[in-house]
Amino acid sequence: MTTQTLPPPQQKPPPHEAPLPGASLTGASGEDLRALALRHGLTVCGARPSLPAYARQIWSRRDFITAFATARLTAQYSQARLGQVWQVMTPLLNAAVYYLIFGVLMDAKDGVADYVPFLITGIFVWTFTSNTILAGTRAISGNLGLVRALHFPRASLPISLSLQQLQQLLLSLAALAMILLGLGEFPTWSWFLAVPALLCQALFNTGVALVLARLAARTPDISQLMPFVLRTWMYASGAMWSIQNLAASGRFPDGVVLALQCNPAAVYIDLMRFALIESYTSAQLPPHVWALAAGWALLAFGGGFIWFWKAEETYGRG
Repeated sequence: MTTQTLPPPQQKPPPHEAPLPGASLTGASGEDLRALALRHGLTVCGARPSLPAYARQIWSRRDFITAFATARLTAQYSQARLGQVWQVMTPLLNAAVYYLIFGVLMDAKDGVADYVPFLITGIFVWTFTSNTILAGTRAISGNLGLVRALHFPRASLPISLSLQQLQQLLLSLAALAMILLGLGEFPTWSWFLAVPALLCQALFNTGVALVLARLAARTPDISQLMPFVLRTWMYASGAMWSIQNLAASGRFPDGVVLALQCNPAAVYIDLMRFALIESYTSAQLPPHVWALAAGWALLAFGGGFIWFWKAEETYGRG
């Protein structure tokens, strides 16, 4: 009868000699795995692409951005009986309230030619900026299901919401044109200046919306704070009163007046008034107004886009 000798039991290395978790990832085998992944085009899931690649991804999804904006615009007042009429009625009702407060009670119309067109244009233009910024604060937090379920460049959301507000403004401008015609403001060649003014304003609004979308994604309380910030900004932008009359009164230092004139919201309101209201002349515009409008637009959009892109891999997590 033969006896079999069992192999000696394998001894486990002492705890201080056991390999650390993930140690192979930093050794030669880890380098081999990384080289293998790169050779087959594999990348880290959710990694932030380069800035040019990110911009190309946004452009490739332009149809989604447009469709998302249009769908949101259509659904915005779908439950209201008047439907899309509220897109025009809301700024008009605001203008009526502000006319009662500022035009009648506070007599802000004193010294302002064509105060009603002046006021309505200012309210319509300001509403575009205000609504775009408010929508930006909810771009990520209000679409978490979409962010977590699908892979796409997250900047598509604040950009599409900005496009939605631009579409709404264009509908409102048609009503504004009819109101101006009824008030005796007939079309002139200067009306075409509204196009570059709106383009600059749209870029500026989108840039600010991108900045706030990133901030509000981490700190949702910002969306609760923004209405108070925007209300203060509106009062400082001359939507209901004339900054030029304030400058002529001499009650404030020149530095304060210059800051009010260079306020980006005031710049875009002034340009739209200059384009649409005949009595609003170039003498009422701040110096270098077009350079200011373009500068604010490029600074806000470029800076906002880069700022948002830097946190691309963090949206929807946590």
